[in-house]
Amino acid sequence: MIRALFVLVVAIVATLTCANTVILAGLLRVRDREGGVYDVMQRTWARMIIWAAGVKVVVHGIEHARAGKQILVGNHVSWFDVLALAAAIPRCRFVAKREVRRIPLVGPAAGAAGHVYIERENRKAAFEQYKDAAARIHAGARVIVFAEGTRGYEYALRPFKKGPFVLAVSAGAPIVPMLVYGTIPMMRKGSFLVRSGTAHIHFLPPIPTTGLSYDDRDRLAVQTRDAIAGLLEREYGVKSPAWSPRAGAAIPPSYSPTQ
Repeated sequence: MIRALFVLVVAIVATLTCANTVILAGLLRVRDREGGVYDVMQRTWARMIIWAAGVKVVVHGIEHARAGKQILVGNHVSWFDVLALAAAIPRCRFVAKREVRRIPLVGPAAGAAGHVYIERENRKAAFEQYKDAAARIHAGARVIVFAEGTRGYEYALRPFKKGPFVLAVSAGAPIVPMLVYGTIPMMRKGSFLVRSGTAHIHFLPPIPTTGLSYDDRDRLAVQTRDAIAGLLEREYGVKSPAWSPRAGAAIPPSYSPTQ
């Protein structure tokens, strides 16, 4: 509880400082560039909170995510996924659910910095908003999408949404499969308790999308998920259920993943 309170205090200070700076930069129409104010403030904000939480971030396969104009697609199990990635990866922008926009200071600052909000319940609007994400990619940003759509309670992969793969094809950007592991104990879904630990971020070789079309979205989704699931099982012994994009759900419905 003491650590959680300390993290809360640091998060408030970091947010007040960094978010207000970003919002002001947006109002002044400061240009977004690598190493610019948006990137510096984002990484400073994330690193301050991670430091307060006693979290260490270890990145594996960073060579696969060094180039700009990529879409990083991975799993999502904790708010610390966002913090670990924001702290470790320069010039990254997240595709987030619309509800994040309502978070005081964080929502407006993220919008000013070029993060993209998606209306998940409105498919037509969501695909229009993915065009904003494509524009960020073309501007040289690494766009991060949590393909499961929301946080889960276990590391075993859940069904993937198709939007990230439509985005990759429309932007002509390679997909970098991504796995985040170790963040569940730091802050579980539904809990405000914070624990220290080590977050592991794995990047796998990019999957090219040049020459592909909308009809290839399902194949891309399966290829990406299979790559992440394979790594998750090899490295951590966690087996994910099989999944078919056409079925829309993981199969079989019951399984016992290793934690």
